[in-house]
Amino acid sequence: MPFIADPWFYAVAVPAVLLMGMSKSGFASGFGSLAVPMMALTISVPQAAAIMLPLLMVMDATGLQQLWHDRDRALVRRLLGFGLLGVVIGWALFGLLSARTVAAVVGALTLLFLAQRMLFPPKRDGPVGHLAPLWVGRLCATAAGFTSFVAHAGGPPINAYLLPQRMDPRVLSATLAVFFAAVNSAKWLPYAALGLIDLRNMATALVLMPLAPLGVWLGVRLTRYVSSTWFYRLAYTGMFLTGAKLLYDGLR
Repeated sequence: MPFIADPWFYAVAVPAVLLMGMSKSGFASGFGSLAVPMMALTISVPQAAAIMLPLLMVMDATGLQQLWHDRDRALVRRLLGFGLLGVVIGWALFGLLSARTVAAVVGALTLLFLAQRMLFPPKRDGPVGHLAPLWVGRLCATAAGFTSFVAHAGGPPINAYLLPQRMDPRVLSATLAVFFAAVNSAKWLPYAALGLIDLRNMATALVLMPLAPLGVWLGVRLTRYVSSTWFYRLAYTGMFLTGAKLLYDGLR
């Protein structure tokens, strides 16, 4: 059987893919970084990242089709090159890190993101913020490329730079869509060189593929009809438990 048949894998993979799709739609933005840690509860982090990559490409295509013309061209030009640099750094370090170390890194990043959101929640009102210095943006974009390569968790670093300026939501979503579409496209060659693009992983991704556009669609619907209060509470809880589990597995 070419694809993963373990039912426990699909018990976490299905909600993980749906969560990533909802995050791509703008609902629960940023929580897509939880997808790979969730899947890594049953498989290794590198394998989870490889399976998620084709699904991300489908989500990116949907986002680009709807948002391409709303992107902030200047921000894309300033940040994209450093995001790709982060991919190169991730590629260079990925082969040097054990699966246990990668799990610990992803777990720590998950918990740090949770702490950031709990201690410094994004404000919905108040004066519009200003961009931090460009070097901060470049550093955040590089970190986003690295964490995106390791575990498709590039949202927290780049959002730390972009969210304070309180851009129009559609412009922000479009800018992030273009940035991560390019970053995700750049991962294929390194993933293949690392031996992650194999029949088993791609067949498993194909099984999960229908969930990619479904997650985006669900996010759009939930944005319209469901209060996000309880969703965020559940997501915070799941993020804490998942991050703690991965960090424990990596450090023990």
